[in-house]
Amino acid sequence: MPSKTIDHAFTARQITGAASDPTYAGALSFMRRRFTKNVKGADAVVWGIPFDASVSNRPGARFGPQAIRRASVIFDNDPQYPFSLDLFEALAVVDYGDCLLDYGRHDRTPAIIEREAAKILRSGAFLVTLGGDHFVTWPLLKAHAAKYGPLALVQFDAHQDTWSDEPKRIDHGSFVVRAVQDGAIDPSRSIQVGIRTHAPEDCGLKIVHGYDLEEIRPAEIARLIAERVGDAPCYVTFDIDCLDPAFAPGTGTPVAGGPSSAKMLSVLRQLGSLNIVGADVVEVSPPYDHADITAIAGASIAMHYLGLLAEKRRP
Repeated sequence: MPSKTIDHAFTARQITGAASDPTYAGALSFMRRRFTKNVKGADAVVWGIPFDASVSNRPGARFGPQAIRRASVIFDNDPQYPFSLDLFEALAVVDYGDCLLDYGRHDRTPAIIEREAAKILRSGAFLVTLGGDHFVTWPLLKAHAAKYGPLALVQFDAHQDTWSDEPKRIDHGSFVVRAVQDGAIDPSRSIQVGIRTHAPEDCGLKIVHGYDLEEIRPAEIARLIAERVGDAPCYVTFDIDCLDPAFAPGTGTPVAGGPSSAKMLSVLRQLGSLNIVGADVVEVSPPYDHADITAIAGASIAMHYLGLLAEKRRP
């Protein structure tokens, strides 16, 4: 096998092009992308935030980035469905590794995430974040809003995350209310999809409830999202508990009655008209997963983000 290589994450000489590692071996970066802190020339940067100190139920999402990277290797080498193209022919993507956090100083966590995200965004790269619990979206929104202005938020979730507006609270159920109050997101252009719980506030966001999703085809869901967002700069956050536990058992706060991974991936596929400026997938908790079901769903979501970007960048 003279043309084959191994450990592409470290041996790659450039940041475009497919890898040739066997799916069962080699260094586990996201989709075998080159591991590097040098983001010069990158169209997109994937990084992990291994943080789960703000969960209200089951911990374990700190292991989410590792699990998603491991699950992502099955996508390597082939043209990616449903995009019918090698994502990395023209799209330069690197794996930045993980955000370094002090497990004993959670008060410093928001500033560390925001500062490092802002540094990556200054390079001009699109940032795809692998969580971590949903608190991490709060400093990510601040970093993106500092560059793009108030954002339209597209949130796939079983929960509204509007529980507390305490400015110093470290809580995975409060990022939405804080982002609205801080002006990081424009609630009149924002939408939550898959909600299956009640919260004290809706903060002005449009809500598509979980049971309603069962009556709506993916194309209609995508249309509702596009109508709400319009041409605003848009941030997409996907809490894996948006999916029914049958399709995502590995999460901290599972809620029955949700949609399938197939349905929500189809919705993502149809969001190419949006001006998406950043995205994340959060709350993958491998200790409660089985056969990597949840990690595969999380990796598929992140791959769809890159697929949408690749289509826009394609000559």
